Amino acid sequence: MGKDITFGSVCSGIEASQLAFSPYGFKQLWSSEIAEFPSKVLEHHFPDIPNVGDMINIPNSILNREFEAPDIFCGGTPCQAFSLAGWKNGLADERGQLTMTFIEIANAIDKIRLEDRKEKSIVLWENVEGVLNDRTNAFGNFIAGLAGFDEEIKIGKWTKSGYLEGKDRNVAWRVIDAKYFGLPHQRKRLYVLAGGKDFKPDQVLFEFDNKDIVKEIKLKAKKSASNLPDLFSPNLPEEKDENVFHKGGSKFQVFREYTDCLYAAYGTKWNGNAAAYNGSLYVAENDKIRRFTPLECERLMGFPDNYTKVNGNSHTNRFQAVGNSWAVPVVKWIGSKISEFMDKKTKNEFTEWQKAVQPKKNNNNALLYLLEGTNQISQTEFLNSSNIPNNPIYGDLKDIVEPNHALDKFYLSAKACAGILRRKEERNMKMNSELEYLMTIISKGENKSNTKEKKESQHVTLCISNSGFSDKKESILVNQSSVLG
Repeated sequence: MGKDITFGSVCSGIEASQLAFSPYGFKQLWSSEIAEFPSKVLEHHFPDIPNVGDMINIPNSILNREFEAPDIFCGGTPCQAFSLAGWKNGLADERGQLTMTFIEIANAIDKIRLEDRKEKSIVLWENVEGVLNDRTNAFGNFIAGLAGFDEEIKIGKWTKSGYLEGKDRNVAWRVIDAKYFGLPHQRKRLYVLAGGKDFKPDQVLFEFDNKDIVKEIKLKAKKSASNLPDLFSPNLPEEKDENVFHKGGSKFQVFREYTDCLYAAYGTKWNGNAAAYNGSLYVAENDKIRRFTPLECERLMGFPDNYTKVNGNSHTNRFQAVGNSWAVPVVKWIGSKISEFMDKKTKNEFTEWQKAVQPKKNNNNALLYLLEGTNQISQTEFLNSSNIPNNPIYGDLKDIVEPNHALDKFYLSAKACAGILRRKEERNMKMNSELEYLMTIISKGENKSNTKEKKESQHVTLCISNSGFSDKKESILVNQSSVLG
């Protein structure tokens, strides 16, 4: 491909790919975004990169050479009701149209690149992991279309990682969690990587090493749980809640070590979902419960501070734009792996693993491998296709929160706390004990105090939090696999 790698994106949003790829010298040729606010963000940060607008028009524009055909094509389209058969027969389904268009753009790019005697492009597609369980087999349709098959690939159940050798392209996929890339944010997303027959997406998306990272983390979790103090001993350790800390003159309390997945509606719907009970999308500042601010959400996704603070913004705009975007460190890691692949390709340094894994039979008689977690491929080597990279990095919510800047509207009122507690009782739901305690105090309009009675009622929770975990205590003691997300 040469040293100067180019890329184009669709459903570009606020362009996480630009931030992720630029450290490796990748040059963006164009983006495609039609929503008003994300388009403003693009214009603010990247005025020299054309936003070509509606992606529906891109295939013809590429074929007419109005836009350059890049080395890398990336994006994340809605993947609903996508029928490969319907697409081949010229049928249009509104909800799946953008997925069909994504493949059409990739095909148009490759047609032009082959005419210019260039290699086919590398294709990167991101989506929610739920697409693997879609009842219409959206994923089987998508990778079949990307690989060049005329029929969808049908199997009983899609695994969270795998590899497909196609007629036109080879395809690999892997669910990856941002929680292990320096962000205290559990965000599992499906990444699909594809390219021409001379491209090996498995060598980019999967990792090969002499360690089984999943087994290592499970053993670490088991060891931590076994080292819990004896909660019934008369000599209890000194209470120390690691989820309470001070920063910039403010007292903070978080209710878990990482947040749940940020969603686009976090700015408008944030006190009625699961986060209202497990506390993962709340923070307490000076004993008042609030949601994370747009600035803190940017940090949770790996964006620079105030990246979405541009002319004409609203807080809702910013929450939505960030929640719809990609976790920057994850895509940056993929960019680094693509860059490494270029060096390996010239030296032909690839890891053979297919002989150690049984291919899956399918209706297209394609060479299809369904992977899960880690696979031992030799006496000393493992293939890692889990949601955890071989070298996980853990972030800290202490680095995310910003003191003394949240507006009053970000805080939960006494009435809101009372409403959440009432729903909790009506629906017989479990709630984070520290969150429930603080909500109860706020709902009654009282001041929090560290009374002896409070200490006695909370000492079990505090002892467990000292183990280094802050999920629900019952899940720590019973289900060690919870640390794997």
